[in-house]
Amino acid sequence: QVQLVESGGGLVQAGGSLRLSCAASGSFFSINDMGWYRQAPGKQRELVAAITSGGSTNYADSVKGRFAISRDNAKKTVYLQMNSLKPEDTAVYYCNAAITLFTRWSEVYWGQGTQVTVSS
Repeated sequence: QVQLVESGGGLVQAGGSLRLSCAASGSFFSINDMGWYRQAPGKQRELVAAITSGGSTNYADSVKGRFAISRDNAKKTVYLQMNSLKPEDTAVYYCNAAITLFTRWSEVYWGQGTQVTVSS
């Protein structure tokens, strides 16, 4: 059973920083692309940042220069360092990962979500 478990959310003042972590557990062949999404109340889920297995990254325009995504393949973990946080960054943050199982079938998995609240 593959699971993604997130941690690191919380309440922070505007201008502050948080670091989110998402660890994959279970039995599988490999982890491919990993990413962070967020969903604010009344809005659609949106991509925040993504990283390939080779380390190439992609960011939403709204977070460029403030957020940094990274991964530790040995720990099967993806991170999101969030700096200069703004109230509009308030949302539930979800990690996701494209995982290849031992059957060679690839599936996308999601974490349970972690709340990030930025106060003004």
